[in-house]
Amino acid sequence: MLLSLAYEVCMVETVVDDSKENQGGAYNFLTDARTRKLGADANDDEPELAINGSVSEHASSWRAWCRTVFTPPFVSSFTPTIIDNTVAMEDPMILHRIIRQIAAWAVYSFFTELRVIGGENVPRDGPLITTATHHNMMLDPAVLSSGFPYGRMQHYWSKASLFKNPILRYILISTGNVPVERKASDRRKLFQGTFDALARSAAIALFPEGTSYTEPRIMQVKDGAAWAALEYTKWALEQPERAARSPVAIVPAAIVYTNKSKYRSSAILQFGRPITMEPYIGQFLALGEGESRAAVKRLTHEIEMQLIEMTINAPDWGTLYASRMARDLLWADESSLPLDEFILVSQTLVDLFSSSDATPNFKVVKRRLLEYYSLLQSTQLTNAVLSSLPLPKTLDPNRPTPIPSRLLTLSVLIRDTLSCLFVLPFFVVPLAIHLPTYVIGKLGARLAEDEEETQAQNKVVLGLLFLMLCYPAAFFMLWALLWYSRVGAIASFTLVTMIAIYHTQAVGDAYKRLKRVEAAWRVLIGVWTPKRWEYSLSALEQYTRPSVPPPNPWIKSSRPTTPKPDASAESNFTTVPSPVALDDKLSSAPLAPTEPAATTPVKRKRRPRSGRVMRHVLRARAEAALALAAFFDALERSPPGHRVRASAHLARQFGGGIDETLDIDISNGPAGWRTAREVVSFLKARGARVNSLGKSIEGEWAMAGSDGEVSSAWESEMETPSRT
Repeated sequence: MLLSLAYEVCMVETVVDDSKENQGGAYNFLTDARTRKLGADANDDEPELAINGSVSEHASSWRAWCRTVFTPPFVSSFTPTIIDNTVAMEDPMILHRIIRQIAAWAVYSFFTELRVIGGENVPRDGPLITTATHHNMMLDPAVLSSGFPYGRMQHYWSKASLFKNPILRYILISTGNVPVERKASDRRKLFQGTFDALARSAAIALFPEGTSYTEPRIMQVKDGAAWAALEYTKWALEQPERAARSPVAIVPAAIVYTNKSKYRSSAILQFGRPITMEPYIGQFLALGEGESRAAVKRLTHEIEMQLIEMTINAPDWGTLYASRMARDLLWADESSLPLDEFILVSQTLVDLFSSSDATPNFKVVKRRLLEYYSLLQSTQLTNAVLSSLPLPKTLDPNRPTPIPSRLLTLSVLIRDTLSCLFVLPFFVVPLAIHLPTYVIGKLGARLAEDEEETQAQNKVVLGLLFLMLCYPAAFFMLWALLWYSRVGAIASFTLVTMIAIYHTQAVGDAYKRLKRVEAAWRVLIGVWTPKRWEYSLSALEQYTRPSVPPPNPWIKSSRPTTPKPDASAESNFTTVPSPVALDDKLSSAPLAPTEPAATTPVKRKRRPRSGRVMRHVLRARAEAALALAAFFDALERSPPGHRVRASAHLARQFGGGIDETLDIDISNGPAGWRTAREVVSFLKARGARVNSLGKSIEGEWAMAGSDGEVSSAWESEMETPSRT
């Protein structure tokens, strides 16, 4: 509950009154004369700690105990602060330390890896405002807090009215929250709590998008962080004796998930370049009308540009889904693509599939990728699992094959099954203890099927609650078997701890083995089921259209939430009904209403039967792989100067250029270009299976008809006309 409370208060949306402009005189950032520490010289000895005006003889032992119990080794200890000539100890934020430790356990248990990139960009000390992306509800603050460099504690905004109750005030302060006067017309009063925290060189964490949402790109970045940073800088210039010795900086942070709702996926926490106030404060303090607002907008734009550069942004859902499927085919093993390269590679593929004129067969390739992507979603399979299966031609029921060859294929499946069952006994006890957690987590995810950003939150929160019951129950059961002895208690606690650690480390591999065996037998049943039982093309159509999430009513961006893709891809989508006035889910959406409209729940698609759909899945896989191979072959044979679209930052980074005539709605900045050959070389250098993609495809025989010949219609569709 504390974790939920901390999340709710950190998501307070600060209302900034833009109607009043702050005026100020000239400013010279380099001549800041702030040299004093708060009320004491930096060389003075540490003063005695005082509580309520009297020296506490237990202060030293209390601080040492807090450091020992609640402070990880990498967290700097808190120090006393002198305010108004009165010595007071900073709140140790005990609840914040507890919540952060719980969050770290949750992140460790849910994700295979949390990769932190750019940690050197974060100042070790000094006032700091972190602006992070927010696409996965409570997991975002959990990832940010647990992975923040140097163990710096994050302070979050909450309504000032909540601090009136003494008990709630202690909880909020102890969990690292600072008050914000939402209804104040004076920005100085609005951000006073923020000023006090920054003056103590604290770190403030904000989510400038204002809400958690699922969209193909960053939709909005609000001005609150920019206003707070510039107002604090102005306040620090006017009252240098109360401000921190170093100026405030803003560090954008991007939180990217390989699959944000999937258990044992990976997360990336990347920090951008620090943004100082020097380029903006002069305009902010200028006397001209609208100058301060213009400075805030410039600063907000810089924050947004950095967040876009560190995340994956697509113009529409079709482009995002097609690029995901291409990435899974090019890197069949999910772990073969390094997390350090994940965002760069993903954005490159998004840009590539935003270039409708990249190759003559572009529309066909995109349609094949979307069809395969949708079938995998419907059957709850992954390309990584199918790629790991042996699918020789001897599985084809239409091919005359000697009995020994078919038995050999069956023996491979039986071997994989037995190898999985051999490992399973070592995993039975941990699985039995954690089984209720898995069941309740899956049920929790089903409660938010139309909100992908909520599914992982439900899994984690409900899972933690049940683990708090499962672990004590396992402990007391073991202790009872050991006659409730003192040694038995120690042994039971040690055993339960070891089981928990072993489960977390082994569950990923065990899960992959089980999914592989399940998929193998589903494929075997599917391909050997009589052909007349397969789904007809009309019945299969519902499973070949990927669903898109409903529009988020809290997004108040003038940019369309889901731009309409090209006509060839438009028919490949299943839209989710919603009362929001939309002509089409894939068309430009209007501004969201003031209050969120109730959305119609998404009707769950029943998983298709393996015997009726599996051959279609294998066919779609082979067609998608061959289409993608032909696509890259056409790119490699294109003229040396042939260009494809690229995000502006990637164009600059990899030798491309900026072309104002390109109209690709990935960011507010101009679109760029890269040469097709350079893009292919870039992907190959990072392990993409470009050359081998179309040479040997397991299960290619599924494309053949009953006569064993590949459809001539598909072959003619994939013919690449010569480029003029």
